[in-house]
Amino acid sequence: MILVGVDGSRAGIEAVGWAAHEAAVREVPLTVAHAMPRWAYETEIGRYAEVAAWMREGGRTVLAVAEERARREQPKISVTTTFLPDDPRSALIGAARDAELLVVGSHGIGGFRGMLVGSVAYGVAGHAPCDVVVVRELPSSPRGEIVAGVDASPASGRVLEFAVAEARLRGSRLRAVHAVAVRWDPAGLDEPGAVEDTLEALAERHPDVDIVEEEVHGHPVEVLRQAASVADLLVVGSHGHGTVTGMLLGSVSQELLHHVPCPLAVVRSER
Repeated sequence: MILVGVDGSRAGIEAVGWAAHEAAVREVPLTVAHAMPRWAYETEIGRYAEVAAWMREGGRTVLAVAEERARREQPKISVTTTFLPDDPRSALIGAARDAELLVVGSHGIGGFRGMLVGSVAYGVAGHAPCDVVVVRELPSSPRGEIVAGVDASPASGRVLEFAVAEARLRGSRLRAVHAVAVRWDPAGLDEPGAVEDTLEALAERHPDVDIVEEEVHGHPVEVLRQAASVADLLVVGSHGHGTVTGMLLGSVSQELLHHVPCPLAVVRSER
């Protein structure tokens, strides 16, 4: 099951469109969720009953619009909608226990107020029990390429597995981008050949995917942002080391959440 959080914002609706396509290619159902305060969900009598009813009606409208978008995008997928009576971050993290992927917009309004880095998008990317995709904007047309940000850490293995699976589902090329500041780290965190060996093994297991490696000298944020400008999806790990120290959720991830020009997948180091 893929879970997508919505709040009525444009970013949330774009996230629904992306999630619907992902559910179709993975052949899994899609659940569209809207979070609201528990008091609004439960209050039917008393001083604030009218406000609570207004919030519930607004939530039903948000879910209806999101469901319509999902069904219009992918008529054959199974779509269900649900209210989550809690803070959006806590609600989505809890609901994601049963999901293989959680999708959110990069920012929003209403129940997802302040969703940009530091709130919902940042919170779920850092703490969800499953992989997370944050949709800031969608390419105007498919570009045929998935970009994976890699380093010499063991976590890059899961990043590449996720990325190659996406490339296979979409019939896309996988470009593994290794951002380096120096050619070799004497501490052994970025040993020469480590990434190349991983990619060679991956290519042997997935001969049907066009996999290319690109080593670029520069700051990881700028290198990956530039690479993502021609990609359908950028895939990074929930943390890393070497030249991409603290990749998520450190300074690199925060900048990418703000500025990446395509959907960003944050892959958990362990599932």
